[in-house]
Amino acid sequence: MFKSSVPKQSVPLSWLFKMAWRDSRKNRSRLLLFISSIILGIAALVAVYSFKDNLQRDIDKQAKELTGADLIVESRKAVSNERLKMLKTIGDERATENTFASMVYFVKGGGSRLVQMKALEGNYPFYGSIETTPTSAAKSFFSGREALVDKTLMLQFNAKTGDSINVGDLSFKIAGILDKAPGQTGISSSVAPIVYIPLKYLDRTSLVKAGSRINYKYYYKFNNPAGLEAAIKKLQPKLDQEGLDLDTVADRKEQTGRSFRDLNRFLALTGFIALLLGCVGVGSAIHVYIQEKLGAIATLRCMGLKAWDAFLIYLIQVSFIGLIAAVIGSVLGTLIQFLLPIVLKDFLPIEITMQISWSAIGQGLLLGLVISVLFALPSLLSVRRISPLNAIRATFEGNSNKKFDLLKGLVFLLMVVFIVGFTYLQMKGWIQALAFTAGIFIAFLLLMAFSGILMFLVRKLMPASLSYLWRQGFANLYRPNNQTLMLTVSIGLSTAFICTLFFVQGILIKRVTLSSGSSQPNMVLFDIQGTQKNEVNNLAKSYKLPLMNQVPVITMRIEEINGKKAGADSTNKRAFRNEIRATYQDTLTAAEKIVDGKWINKVSGTNEVVYISLDQNFARSIKVKLNDKIVFNVQGMLLPTVVGSLREVNWSRMQTNFRVVFPSGVLEQAPQFHVLMTRVPNSETSASFQGAVVRKFANISVIDLGLVLKLLDELLGKISFVIQFMAGFSMITGWIVLISAVLTSKNQRIKESILLRTMGASRSQILAINAIEYFFLGLFAAAAGLILALSGSWALARFSFDASFVPPLLPTLLLFGGVVLLVVITGVLSSRSILNKPPLQILRNEGN
Repeated sequence: MFKSSVPKQSVPLSWLFKMAWRDSRKNRSRLLLFISSIILGIAALVAVYSFKDNLQRDIDKQAKELTGADLIVESRKAVSNERLKMLKTIGDERATENTFASMVYFVKGGGSRLVQMKALEGNYPFYGSIETTPTSAAKSFFSGREALVDKTLMLQFNAKTGDSINVGDLSFKIAGILDKAPGQTGISSSVAPIVYIPLKYLDRTSLVKAGSRINYKYYYKFNNPAGLEAAIKKLQPKLDQEGLDLDTVADRKEQTGRSFRDLNRFLALTGFIALLLGCVGVGSAIHVYIQEKLGAIATLRCMGLKAWDAFLIYLIQVSFIGLIAAVIGSVLGTLIQFLLPIVLKDFLPIEITMQISWSAIGQGLLLGLVISVLFALPSLLSVRRISPLNAIRATFEGNSNKKFDLLKGLVFLLMVVFIVGFTYLQMKGWIQALAFTAGIFIAFLLLMAFSGILMFLVRKLMPASLSYLWRQGFANLYRPNNQTLMLTVSIGLSTAFICTLFFVQGILIKRVTLSSGSSQPNMVLFDIQGTQKNEVNNLAKSYKLPLMNQVPVITMRIEEINGKKAGADSTNKRAFRNEIRATYQDTLTAAEKIVDGKWINKVSGTNEVVYISLDQNFARSIKVKLNDKIVFNVQGMLLPTVVGSLREVNWSRMQTNFRVVFPSGVLEQAPQFHVLMTRVPNSETSASFQGAVVRKFANISVIDLGLVLKLLDELLGKISFVIQFMAGFSMITGWIVLISAVLTSKNQRIKESILLRTMGASRSQILAINAIEYFFLGLFAAAAGLILALSGSWALARFSFDASFVPPLLPTLLLFGGVVLLVVITGVLSSRSILNKPPLQILRNEGN
């Protein structure tokens, strides 16, 4: 009987660290490959956390420059004289701004464009500045009939300072180029370019008429913070009665933070998915690593080492793996964060300054260590049950591990709790966190089940008539210690995530993309007054343009719902706050479908009940249902109605759609304007027709849908780049997991390949066997991932985007084929190192 060289009672901690170090020497390259699969996940999260910290710091620092004032009072309708007198008594400094959409006409170049007009009076902004070229133009344009024009407009129409523009019936000299205004972003500048004019000239433009959609803003500066609080307390109740909104620096700071909080959550969850993919790789690789160490562990057990001490040796190894990965990932993430502001600069309303966020680095280090150890623990815990007998009887271990391991069960529970908790911290909602976690685990379970079914079917249904190469390749899918489960899960999840991102991007683009067919309108004219309707029609006909869609629009507000007015129903403020633009018609359009109730298309008598139709989503938002009573204020006249039907409206159709539709015979005499939709054949006709409209009808606005779509394409391209930028972490992580899994699999079949070569198998035969195995692994795993992606994308399209989903055939096949090819190439290349050396040399290297 031999005497143990290791004390049975206790082992010094230093000895455990020394053994962990010595044991890792031979496998260091493989261990580094394992950690690389979580480095990118940590890098993505540290980059996002650092960006979030820096963004919030700059929002806090530049909050006053965002609003330009301490207090903003905003109204979508003209303020009553009584309220206006009250508004003029508050604050130490005041400014007024009227904002509305209008056409501007460039006299020199002859071009026209729909812009966001801002008629300004006062020394606004009180904080920050309106940036112009030349700088003096920001103040000097008030002194005369001058304007500040957005730089994108100046470039588009090749205009210069000193040129003239027509706004309504009035001409303005361009005093300077508008480089930046408070709260303006690059995207808003492209979609809705701004033109400033002095407020004192607004009435002379003839653009302010009954039904004009003007947003009234009143800016205030308070030298004393106490004065601001007192003003808010005084104003709030009175302004609520009239439907006016209050906005402070704190409110704007919260709104800006909230808008980017959603982006940060999305980016963080994308990085977290990359990290989870890496953890699949780490967990599986550690499992294989421990399986290969069975003999060494059993030998140590024979020499008297306790089971828990053996466990601690490999726990120390994995902990250092996680720590190294976290450090490298945190450094990489800190460098990547400097790229995010470049990618997102057009979406940011502030100047962002990037610096190292130590809190983000700390979170990355902790997360990398915890998650790598947590996902490795199920495999590490099996070390406790390795018996000394395993050194001489390999099958004993397989027979002794059938009992349920309570500790392993607790670890799996901890994994679930960790994922739910982390997701909750990102989404701030238990339902979303549980749904996200459930989706991940359903995907895991389905892929694991798919892997089991694949191995079962291959084992049972493989024809005996197949050639040896095919039978051996298929047999590798279910051999002992095979990698089918790990590869199916990692490849399947990577494929599912990449394809889902691709499909969802396509759904979003499809929702805003017009058909190129001749039946689709590409130009909209609105604010057409009743007296101008026939003249506009004749002008369009003179350009040989079709009158494709022409509808009346009436502006109104909800006065009461089921007898409750705005002040009496504090739970439904949204219903009473905003103006509504409704229409009347006797037939439904192709974009409308009745889903509840009955459509009444005409009212014959003055005493007859007026049954209206509501968009079902709008009805839900204002908390009304079928047969509820709504009283509308139609520009001073109260009109009682009953909800007669609810409609499903296809808002993606390029035509005039309305939330509220009246039957004919009710609103014909109400003040109204008309909307006309037509189609222009080319950009030259578009420019000429718009110029003619602006010169003859100064109040009419024209939307060139072709230009809008071009801007939307640019916007979606930038959003798509952000998504793909973060999805790239998951793609690369999936690639690394695949490489590590395949290389691990290679190490398991070294002896098998050597045996085949010793028996006379040629190099090409062994490569063929490996290629067959990896081809079918990639084929089935990618197919499983694609099925998950198609199912998930269909659900998102159906329930989140309310859109149809038809996957693009060619790109889908290319994605599928690309993944399969990637798996085969990696698998075959990993086997070449074995085949390029003599069998004896490989055996000697394995033995050392």
